[in-house]
Amino acid sequence: MVKIIASSVRKGNVLEVEGKLYVVLTAQNFHPGKGTPVTQVDMRRISDGVKVSERYRTTEQVERAFVEDREHNFLYEDGDGYHFMNPESYDQLTMSHEDIGDLKAYLQEGMTVILSVHEGVAIAIDLPRHVTLEITETEPVVKGQTASSSYKPAILSNGIRTLVPPHITAGTRVVIATEDGSYVERAKD
Repeated sequence: MVKIIASSVRKGNVLEVEGKLYVVLTAQNFHPGKGTPVTQVDMRRISDGVKVSERYRTTEQVERAFVEDREHNFLYEDGDGYHFMNPESYDQLTMSHEDIGDLKAYLQEGMTVILSVHEGVAIAIDLPRHVTLEITETEPVVKGQTASSSYKPAILSNGIRTLVPPHITAGTRVVIATEDGSYVERAKD
């Protein structure tokens, strides 16, 4: 563990507080006219997702956990969770269904993701910004709706609903943003 002063804590840092790991959501320094300057830190406990708000004096020491971000390939999913392999060392890591959450819809076999690893345990996942999926179902185009940029509902091959332009039909491969599930463009392959 590395001890750092509270005023240098930034969003995305992983801290260890009372033996538990927390990811920092926001960190603000307050310097009142009278009294001690403080740092307000909002963080989420990695183990169960509980949000916590802490206030430290700016000179107080906090423990920053060492987290390694490494590329891994998604292998498969089973009852134990989601299995990933480091392409350099061939080590395999497993993440639970709760840790992956809604991102599971975008995971594809062989996909390269960034895993944040702390002491040999995967604690966070970062997917590619875009994935290519196929449209399985969409509504027919309504004639006369060309004046405005109207979008129609569609269902993707992973079961997610999204809105696509009228010219997209079932069977078309499209690029989708993993952040919010929105349509980006028609796939070029």
